[in-house]
Amino acid sequence: MDYQKELIAEFDRETASTRKLLEAIPADADFTFKPHAKSMSLGRLAGHVSETAGEWAISTLTTDKLEFSPEHKFEQYVPASKEAMLERYDRDVAKAKDALGNLKPEDWDKNWKFVAGGQAWIDDSKFGVWRTWVLNHMIHHRAQLGVYVRLLDKPIPGMYGPSADSSM
Repeated sequence: MDYQKELIAEFDRETASTRKLLEAIPADADFTFKPHAKSMSLGRLAGHVSETAGEWAISTLTTDKLEFSPEHKFEQYVPASKEAMLERYDRDVAKAKDALGNLKPEDWDKNWKFVAGGQAWIDDSKFGVWRTWVLNHMIHHRAQLGVYVRLLDKPIPGMYGPSADSSM
């Protein structure tokens, strides 16, 4: 089995499903909407989902370490609009797919580390980071985003077959 080919196919499937859900966000949605006080805003969650498939995936595939100094002020991506988010998503996913296609199989075993403020938050193989912190993380937050879209009373597209909305 060509595992690299399978990983590319999986990334294609999951990013296509993610894009469908990002498209389902109403163009006039209030990006400050939160279903609960402890929840991320709709804009922040949508931005997080899109950057996980993009910038985070690219960093995982093209570097061995991401390090932020204690003085670093992380700026969360909150898109200005749905259109801007989709443009960035498409551009970054294409870059991530290119990086995935160019990764040598032996590079999956290399260590990848995320350090912020002097503390290692992630210290795993590139493969472990890819599975957990790129694919699984994107799918997890995509599901959360689906709840937000449902709470906005908008139809949910099917991810692994038809949804309750698409089968009506």
